[in-house]
Amino acid sequence: MTLFSCTSLTKAYFEKILFEDISFGMQDGERCGIIGRNGVGKSSLLRIVAGLEEPDAGTVAINREVRIEYLSQQPLWDVDATALDAVMNGYKSTHGHWEEWELETNARITLGRLGITGMHQNVRTMSGGQRKRVAIARAILADPDLLILDEPTNHLDADSVQWLQDQLQNSAKGLLLVTHDRYFLDAVSTRIIELDQRKLYFYDGSYEKYLERKESMVATQDATEEHLRNKLRQELAWLQKGAKARRTKQKSRIDWIAKMQAEPARTEQRDIKIEVGSRFLGGRIIDAVDISRSIGDTLLFTAHTWRAKPGDKIGIIGANGAGKSTLLQVLAGRIPPDTGYVTVGDTATIGFFEQEPKDLQENETVLANVRAVAEYIDTGVGRERYISARELCDRFQFTPKQQNAYVHTLSGGERRRLSLLRILMANPNVIFLDEPTNDFDIATLGALEDYLQFFKGVLLVVSHDRAFLDATVDTIWSFEENARIREYPGNYSAYLEKREKGGSASAAGQPSAEQPKAKDAGSTPQATRKKLSFNEKREFEDLERSIATLESRKQEIEEQIGSGSADYRLIQTLSEELQQTTDAIDTATLRWLELGERA
Repeated sequence: MTLFSCTSLTKAYFEKILFEDISFGMQDGERCGIIGRNGVGKSSLLRIVAGLEEPDAGTVAINREVRIEYLSQQPLWDVDATALDAVMNGYKSTHGHWEEWELETNARITLGRLGITGMHQNVRTMSGGQRKRVAIARAILADPDLLILDEPTNHLDADSVQWLQDQLQNSAKGLLLVTHDRYFLDAVSTRIIELDQRKLYFYDGSYEKYLERKESMVATQDATEEHLRNKLRQELAWLQKGAKARRTKQKSRIDWIAKMQAEPARTEQRDIKIEVGSRFLGGRIIDAVDISRSIGDTLLFTAHTWRAKPGDKIGIIGANGAGKSTLLQVLAGRIPPDTGYVTVGDTATIGFFEQEPKDLQENETVLANVRAVAEYIDTGVGRERYISARELCDRFQFTPKQQNAYVHTLSGGERRRLSLLRILMANPNVIFLDEPTNDFDIATLGALEDYLQFFKGVLLVVSHDRAFLDATVDTIWSFEENARIREYPGNYSAYLEKREKGGSASAAGQPSAEQPKAKDAGSTPQATRKKLSFNEKREFEDLERSIATLESRKQEIEEQIGSGSADYRLIQTLSEELQQTTDAIDTATLRWLELGERA
């Protein structure tokens, strides 16, 4: 049975064309995942299919027998009802033969699996994430012929994502979804639809199959485009010799040249390039000792101790509402713990990426928001080590037109990408990421993963995205019973493997507050290293202070150069001092690291 068919759809917002003359449809039982970069029109396409938005051109034909349920990224319910009633009312009409107790039982079970414990809480008083989970429960229980989901895994914990994945895999109904979660997409999709440069491209099979075919296709396309470019050069040379378009054959050659010059190459779009500088990180970064925190009568975590070390890369997991975001806020020194203490070192510069960007000026342009941080940054590498704000925007895939667009006109993913750019421009040596994968497209996630894999500082990530955690962290903190945080070596897949083997991951984990046992003095080469002398200890302490002073001076020089108020002679002097200061930092840091190995 055909669920729907779209013919020659075109959609634009203001002067930006999202897609043009596209056609596609779905059959009963198909599960289609739509992928593409932020801002290409994926959500708009879902709304058009759901009948909530009109295309500028083209038609959408929905089978009259098909019932559709649509779930947006951020359900804005103005519902004066409890979570339980909101879900039950959503599917009473389609399950009229069920008894009231059956409806309520199914609703309670589904809400519970999605982490909603306050069944009688009014929907109006819920957070955006809670409303999203109530909406998912309502949509799943409605059992429609076609379920349309826009970023369904946002605001879900790992167990809820797994439950939703199982529900969709076991359903024989149609599914059309947009998601950045690659594990989820691979598990539930039977067909991938890529929206790229205003057109649709279709791939049968899972996301993994799509990647295999795409790699082969890009290689073939590169060779084809190189051949076409050579052909175009030959034809342009022929045209420049003065050929007259008097005959049909010559006229067709000229038409072909015009067509080729106007045709956009699919492979021309640049990948996001994250390239920022590095910042010195001293011996004392973040010390958290025996910290706990409660909200009301609910204890979130207790007796947690951590001393950050350069290279720490930690993923934080737990149920919704467990206190993961609160833990980040406490460790960053933004809110105090109820017990214990947190000390943030003088050389620690924390870049905090929150779930909802709060640092953007809505009525300013993208470029103005970037320039508010700095006119340029020093990457510390290569001849062109200084990158301007405009070039940074370009590297983060903001086109010249988008750079002059106001922030309030951006899509959710574009806003978060801009917020990430502003945070990384400050060259943080400690990065806290709170659900960073929400609203990012797959290309942005890949670029961020590449950057974090080579990041030398401290990284803490709260995320439900298994692929992202597997790629970026080597330790897991898990919120478990009795408000304890337990530590597991390895990435998220290693954590799951331990949990499956032992029935509970806690059998393999250790409370993070526990200190490592003392090792035998002869078991490590470190025991034979020569300890620091008195003078070397003083040198080590002096170096840390000197490096901090040099870093501060470097920042002052960069601000002077970037202010635009200095004349060219002063800029030349400042540039020379900047180079000398940078070299001094490098020399001092090397010596500090050498002594630190023996400290």
